This record gives sequence, C-alpha cells and structure tokens, in this order.
Amino acid sequence: MGFMEISIICYTNKGDDMKYINEITTHQIEIDKSKFIGVLMPISNEQDIESNIEKVKNMYPKGNHYCYAAIYGEQATYAKMSDDGEPSRTAGAPIMEVLKHHDLTNVLCVVVRYFGGIKLGQGGLVRAYTKATSLVLQKTSLYEKAIHPIYELIFDYPLIQKVDNILLDAIMIKSKSFLDVVRYEVVLNDETYQKIDEILYHLKGIKYLGDYELYVKI
Repeated sequence: MGFMEISIICYTNKGDDMKYINEITTHQIEIDKSKFIGVLMPISNEQDIESNIEKVKNMYPKGNHYCYAAIYGEQATYAKMSDDGEPSRTAGAPIMEVLKHHDLTNVLCVVVRYFGGIKLGQGGLVRAYTKATSLVLQKTSLYEKAIHPIYELIFDYPLIQKVDNILLDAIMIKSKSFLDVVRYEVVLNDETYQKIDEILYHLKGIKYLGDYELYVKI
C-alpha cells in the first residue's frame, strides 16, 4: 500500500521548564497576634491580578493589608507586586522571592494581614511574609507543562486493530472518522510515535496538526 501524505514530525518537549498551579490554596499563620493568610491563585494575565485581589478582599474582608506578588507569561516574563501600606519591600518583595525560588509563573500570591497590635519591625515583616508564602506553597500541587504533537493518521480499514493496539498508550485520541478511509486525530508521546513509525509506510498519510499542552503534576 502506497504512502501518500506526510508532514513535518515534531517530538514531545518539556515545555518552558516553569512550574504552574491550577487551584486556589489558602493557609493561615499567626505571629505576635497578627494573622497572615496566604492565598495562592492561578492567573493568565495582568487583568487577572486585580480581579483576583478583589476576590481575596471578599473572602477576607477588613484586612489591614492585602500584599501580593504576581508572575505571569512564558518564562515568567512579567512580574508585579505591592506592599499595600507596609514599609517598602517588606511584603511584596519577600512574597516575590519565594515565588521566583520555586520557578513559578502564571501565579498570584496575596497575603492578607490582620494587625494584632504588635509591630514586627522590617526584619520581622520580611520573615512573616516569607513564611506565609512558603507555607501556602507547601500545601498546593505544582505542575510542569509538556507539549505533545497532534497528528492525523490516515489508513485503510484492515489496519484498525493494529493502530488501536499501538494507541493504547497514546496521550489522547481526540477523534475518529470512518468514511472512505479511517482518520484518527491523536496526541502522541515519543514512545507511541516510535511505534507508529514502525508501520509508517502502511499508512495512507500522517499529518502534523499542531501542539497539545499537558500539565503534569510533580
């Protein structure tokens, strides 16, 4: 059976080597009668920062300070932080340092402070905001992004069983079409692609359609 159509083949890659979160996580600590509540939230862009800070204010009203740091974009291109009335670089900066230390992006961490009447001093504030951020991070799950290629496999009906067996370990079968020929749209990892490669010249065609992003828990 002749091989009719093939397009450029792309292999799985690890993505951008950054780490991501996919859920809201909270954790509260108390230091010298002040309560510090760390709230970790996934974001996609700068607009998400303000809207999520408003959500935190609704979750924890009447806080004395809503300090935050945010990192977003591929390779953590953009960053923003605020001390929200605390002395300069005693709140937003230590929150940011913890996020950077964990290679995070598309993340917002807000630390809400309810003042307990005892001043902590600049060093004490840095330690408090660092601790609040570190502990809320310990409670959440982190993910890495892997990018897998999407292919359309085109083949004749007698090959269905063989292809189905090969695709048992595929990332995903997105669609199947059974007309004059069989067409599968699939997301492949390297191992499954190598198995497809072994029967390549029995296929009528294979077309690269783009990439599929998969977030893997670490």
